[in-house]
Amino acid sequence: MEPRSNINVNHDEYRPPVWKSYLYQLQQEAPHPRRLTCTSEVENRPKYYGREYHGMISREEADQLLSQAEGSYLIRESQRQPGTYTLALRFGNQTRNFRLYHDGKHFVGEKRFESIHDLVTDGLITLYIETKAAEYIAKMTINPIYEHVGYTTLNQEPTLKKHLPLSPEAPDGPTPAKDDHNAEERVRTNASFALSQLTSLVRRATLRESDLAPKYEKVHNFKVHTFRGPHWCEYCANFMWGLIAQGVKCADCGLNVHKQCSKVVPNDCQPDLRHVKKVYSCDLTTLVKAHNTKRPMVVDMCIQELEARGLQSEGLYRISGFSELIEDVKLAFDRDGEKADISTNAYEDINIITGALKLYFRELPIPLITYDAHPRFIDAAKISDPEKRLEALHEALKLLPPAHCETLRYLMAHLKRVTQNEKDNLMSSENLGIVFGPTLMRAPELDAMTALNDIRYQRLVVETLITNEDVLF
Repeated sequence: MEPRSNINVNHDEYRPPVWKSYLYQLQQEAPHPRRLTCTSEVENRPKYYGREYHGMISREEADQLLSQAEGSYLIRESQRQPGTYTLALRFGNQTRNFRLYHDGKHFVGEKRFESIHDLVTDGLITLYIETKAAEYIAKMTINPIYEHVGYTTLNQEPTLKKHLPLSPEAPDGPTPAKDDHNAEERVRTNASFALSQLTSLVRRATLRESDLAPKYEKVHNFKVHTFRGPHWCEYCANFMWGLIAQGVKCADCGLNVHKQCSKVVPNDCQPDLRHVKKVYSCDLTTLVKAHNTKRPMVVDMCIQELEARGLQSEGLYRISGFSELIEDVKLAFDRDGEKADISTNAYEDINIITGALKLYFRELPIPLITYDAHPRFIDAAKISDPEKRLEALHEALKLLPPAHCETLRYLMAHLKRVTQNEKDNLMSSENLGIVFGPTLMRAPELDAMTALNDIRYQRLVVETLITNEDVLF
């Protein structure tokens, strides 16, 4: 990684957080794999193994063959369980044996590799680092840069100078000698890397400081990820070691962290539109945070269009629009977002717009009334006393994520205005409950009979929410 020449190493100037190099240095020191080839031809060698395969030899024979060099390895067939294979690997002056599997890729644990060489390389790195730095790794999350880096500060160029000193509380591995002549070069390199890696953190600061940003909490959507080239954890600032699957990456905001660090990262995901590529079938909270809105734009835009020209339309929400045109509206939102044209010029039939709105709610991966809250809403609907039912629904609403609750409130206020035009559109709160119950309250995995019984309670929940919208929200 080349340091940038324009980084001024001046202790009075702003310096990005120091990316800790201790684990990176350990990875560089890890033993290299040494394939121990079999000099004789072995019968029945599996086609996915090469000359490292030695056939059915004992543990003792493998140990003797591997004893000459650290990092040497071979594959043998198990004598105890013929037809199964073992990777014998020399590490720490002893031979370690791992049950070896192949399903198109090679693996001994969760990680899967294209070649035995890559598997052994990754294994030696992991063994070496976790042996040499076990205590260091256990303490990585104690003093994270994520909490102290000052994302807000990163956005305020004129006031950067006094922030983020080198932290004496989080030494990077063993204390270096005082006359380390490479210290300045390390600061240059670390600063350069910080500028290239902190983009998601700076963007998070921008959104946090915005007065218009809804204060919705969102968990990160972490997925195991293989990073190309050296990468450092954006939570603890330590190197992410290994050959593949070195850590996890948030699919919504791009945050890169160790798997163990992901368990303690705050629920403050700020989705990036580069990662959130669609409107339909996208998690509701993810969508509103990505677009920095209170509610999904598809909900706002459809309802505004409906109220401008459709409240008196007979059978509003009950009559279905042409499915191909509804799909067109969906594609327009996925492609153009808030610039999608759903005006009367584009879609004269108002039922296309109602169909697009209902489709949006049906395709939510987590329903508007979430799976977690679903039982509480059903239980509330079963209460016969109207006042107690309202109290139970009020408590159930508290279980919804804030973005879900705000969207539900906005929708119920709209549906109430629909019922106020019942004389023209013939849509009562009961009729709307029948339409929206299953759409907003998809049941968690229930048997068919239970799900069927829930339908009438789903209708009653939506009907009650519409009728008492002004009291419940």
